[in-house]
Amino acid sequence: MKIRMYQVDAFAARLFEGNPAAICPLEAWLDDAVMQAIAQENNLSETAFFVPSAGHFHLRWFTPNKEVDLCGHATLATAHVLYEHMGYTHAQAVFDTRSGALIVSKQAKGLVMDFPAIHAEACLLPSALAAGLGCQPLEVLAAEDYLVRLADEDQVRQLAPGMAALSRLDRRGVCITAPGREADFVSRFFAPKYGIPEDPVTGSAHCMLAPYWAARLNKTELHARQISPRGGDVQCELRGERVMLAGQAVTYMTAEIDLP
Repeated sequence: MKIRMYQVDAFAARLFEGNPAAICPLEAWLDDAVMQAIAQENNLSETAFFVPSAGHFHLRWFTPNKEVDLCGHATLATAHVLYEHMGYTHAQAVFDTRSGALIVSKQAKGLVMDFPAIHAEACLLPSALAAGLGCQPLEVLAAEDYLVRLADEDQVRQLAPGMAALSRLDRRGVCITAPGREADFVSRFFAPKYGIPEDPVTGSAHCMLAPYWAARLNKTELHARQISPRGGDVQCELRGERVMLAGQAVTYMTAEIDLP
């Protein structure tokens, strides 16, 4: 059996930037173990699989070692595949996921994702996080991930966290953030427990970052920059309990998987 696969750089205006994701359109679900094996073989931060269903699409995301509840960049990449490679012409695509319905629309500024806002709560600094950071944060909050605020962009850039310590966290990962020089805020994201030492651009983290910085900067439209080595830009808009995340995507590769 042959499975089509596209590798897409999400949150990128050109190749070799943003966050790579592998996208596999399916007519029916493969066994979970097979999808997990494909994700492990790809060794990208996310491999997404989707199946059409009554005008919507069921969408699932896998890291190299685990299925996850929410992934922004692979959702953006999936919409890109629909619009650019599969002749999809509707104004928006609706994805049914473990995090509910996610809507992506094609607009002049790029692909815009409508995601739920995530509100992190202040918490004490866990010992594993303290050991992994090697510095004293200004603030620590927690939702599905930890959110850590540092003093400035340079401190975020220069951070060299200990992955062994971060892999012991009781959350998916940790998002490190600070005010930006050219962007409203910058961030980096680490999830070694999920097989992702550093994620290049993390859409789902911006569901937490956008409400956090909107409250502190007193504005609902924000320009974010994830300052991983690849880097990527995310335009964020907070609308009540929803976050609009806009970005571009570029296809790097098309391929076929030969399954026995």
